[in-house]
Amino acid sequence: MGFNVSLSGINAANADLNVTANNIANVNTTGFKESRAEFADLFNATSYGLSRNAIGSGVRLSNVAQQFSQGNINQTGRSLDLAVAGEGFFTMNMNGARVYSRAGNFQTDNNGYVVNPQGARLQVFAPSADGTRFDGQLTDLQLLTTDSPPKQSTLVNMAFTLPGNAPQPTVATFDPADSNTYNHSTGGITVYDSLGVSHTQTSYFVKTGNANEWQVHNYIDGQPAGAPSLLQFSNAGALTNPANGDITLAPFTPATGAGVVNLTLNVSGATQYGEKFAMRDTRQDGYAAGKLNEISISEEGVVYARYSNGDDKALGQVALTTFNNPQGLQNQGNNLWVETFASGNPRTGAPDTSDLGQIQAGSLEASTVDLTEQLVNMIVAQRNFQANAQMVSTQDQITQTIINIR
Repeated sequence: MGFNVSLSGINAANADLNVTANNIANVNTTGFKESRAEFADLFNATSYGLSRNAIGSGVRLSNVAQQFSQGNINQTGRSLDLAVAGEGFFTMNMNGARVYSRAGNFQTDNNGYVVNPQGARLQVFAPSADGTRFDGQLTDLQLLTTDSPPKQSTLVNMAFTLPGNAPQPTVATFDPADSNTYNHSTGGITVYDSLGVSHTQTSYFVKTGNANEWQVHNYIDGQPAGAPSLLQFSNAGALTNPANGDITLAPFTPATGAGVVNLTLNVSGATQYGEKFAMRDTRQDGYAAGKLNEISISEEGVVYARYSNGDDKALGQVALTTFNNPQGLQNQGNNLWVETFASGNPRTGAPDTSDLGQIQAGSLEASTVDLTEQLVNMIVAQRNFQANAQMVSTQDQITQTIINIR
């Protein structure tokens, strides 16, 4: 019996050394969670239970528990390197099976899907058709490599200040080619048709003979865009007409073959005071086609494709999953885990919600292995091994003494 007890101690110490060796081997493994060997004592029991003076039967390895503590987050500067700051696992699809990981060293495959080194595809919540929210359906994240299509301009916002002491032009008949026929102009604002071709919209301001009243002549590519409109201000310089600030231009048909351009000018920010003309703001809602500049990911896990035309397209929101008992997960190797009955049901949600952590883009979570701690554990396990081996030697000597009795 004594030999078996010592043998169980040797096996336990050897298991402890193996766990420590595995931790040390993975000290630089991205997203690795260190393990801890847990032991339980052994007792032989009969149907009548244990006697009060029973001696234990040794020790056994009861569990190798992974410690899901937060690892250090190291900056890499690579956009597809992701780290979870807080609770949760990256959710991935491995050939139709759901797997989970803390290692965010992702890359793209030949079809543009974001995958880990083993080919498991990162899962995201799919964006809605208008890109303003994300549906609960999970899908593979695929990066777009196509150009951003153009958007036709429909609205031009202009904020300007007209001088309160402006005189009437010296020439009465308006002519955009003659600066003597108008007081000021916007200088030309670039707008876009449905093909992304640029056009120039220009507004000319002419002071009328009435107090606080101006005419606005609107042109697109040098062609009139409807009849002149009236701007009227109060004696404090606030815009009173048009009441809603909108001026609707006549439809413009480009020579490019694009669709008809219907533009509305919003001049609700216009004022009249002082002695100088000032353009304070000019914005329009269209843009030309754009090239993909970069992929960026927010702390909430929203993946954006950013284009040279200023357009940002949401491709999805990274899905994180957590469990009631992460230690119940089954390790599959390659920094992957799968759920089990012991782990409980997965709870999947968006980053930075509920108890889920944030996404740190351009970063990786380091291994949680503390090398100094593991070296100390190695010494302790080695001493335990030696002590149990010495017990075998001692019991051998006792047995030999008994055999030699005559």
